[in-house]
Amino acid sequence: MILAGMAIPGQGRVNAALSAETGDPYLAALLSFSIGFVVMCAIAFLTPGGRRTMARVRPAMRSGAVKWWYLLAGCVGGYFVLTQTLTIGMIGVAVFTVAVVTGQTVGGLVWDRVGLGPTGRRRISPMRFLGAILTVIAVAWAVSPQLSGTDRELVWLLLVILPFSGGFLNAGQQAVNGRQSAAYRSPIPATFFNFGAGSVLLLLVWSGKLLFAGGAPGSLPTAWWYYIGGPLGIVFIAVGALLVTQVGVLVAAMGMIAGQLLGSLLLDVVVPAPGSVVTTATVLGTLMTLVAVVVASLPDLMRGRGR
Repeated sequence: MILAGMAIPGQGRVNAALSAETGDPYLAALLSFSIGFVVMCAIAFLTPGGRRTMARVRPAMRSGAVKWWYLLAGCVGGYFVLTQTLTIGMIGVAVFTVAVVTGQTVGGLVWDRVGLGPTGRRRISPMRFLGAILTVIAVAWAVSPQLSGTDRELVWLLLVILPFSGGFLNAGQQAVNGRQSAAYRSPIPATFFNFGAGSVLLLLVWSGKLLFAGGAPGSLPTAWWYYIGGPLGIVFIAVGALLVTQVGVLVAAMGMIAGQLLGSLLLDVVVPAPGSVVTTATVLGTLMTLVAVVVASLPDLMRGRGR
């Protein structure tokens, strides 16, 4: 969970840099998803394991284990990447992270309760609820040095709907991906369809932007690292789809949230971005997310020990 979550801040940093270089956040999001789709095409159709698992898609749909609309889950991923490129430059990584994490945590509770994930309906136990609350508090604490003394609180209140809704829907996307992974016995088809649907959605959005707002695309950067956002997204989506089948939507989301903070902390220490701040609160808030994941997981751990 933590390793999968660590891919998210890397993707966010790369996509934000690509957006700044091209001057077009819609194009940056489209490039990120399109490159990921090309990589998934190679994995799905040029490897024996990929072709074997892709052959399970039609039987799974015929049996009803996979609904047709599961294949559209990638549209949520496209929307999530779009919120990255649209808002991080305006509200900063800190506010974006708080909003997304809150959305992911609330979404994890809701989707587990309604049974959207492959593990079915899960009761919102006091420990799960406490773990969810601790996660939000821990993230707010970790990013507090970047919030204090600025006017970002007002901006966050005005723009919170985009990253919050992206996080909320992202938790639902992982639940649907988990259902697909369980049906196919592999995360490859779900990841492939995610990047395919997301690429189509972002292509339509970018084309609409060109049609109504005009403006020719700018020059693309030549450094290779501007284009690794898609492959990093593959790690997050594929591993997340497997995790949901084991621990449910909420715990998987919280574990990946802890990974997000650890990844962000590592980036801020090794390759600090302008305005990044690492303080005691940053470190302790990050560690607190790990405690929150353990708290939320205790009911499952105790149930496993009882068996």
